[in-house]
Amino acid sequence: MIKYLEKENLNEVIKEGVWIVDFYADWCGPCKMLGPVLESINENILKINVDTHETLAASYGVMSIPTICFFKDGNLLKKEIGFRNKEEIESILNDIKKN
Repeated sequence: MIKYLEKENLNEVIKEGVWIVDFYADWCGPCKMLGPVLESINENILKINVDTHETLAASYGVMSIPTICFFKDGNLLKKEIGFRNKEEIESILNDIKKN
C-alpha cells in the first residue's frame, strides 16, 4: 500500500510494523524510476515529497534523492541513497523482518 504524507505526523504513521519511506521529488528522474518498483512491492510504503516537507527531509539527513528509509515499529533500521531495484529492496526487507 502506497501512501503519500500530507499533514500526518510521520512518527504516528510508521509506529507499527515495517515501513518503506521514500523521500522523493516530482522532478527527479531516478525517483520516477523507483515508483514502479515500489508499486510492485507488497509492503507499507510512505512517499514524502522533499519539496513540500523540507524540514522533515533535513531531519533525516536527506541530501540526495531518492533516499529510501526502512523502519520497523518506528525505528529507522536502514537508509539507502539512490535507485534500488526490487531484489535489493526485498533483500533489505527480509533482513529487517528477521530481526
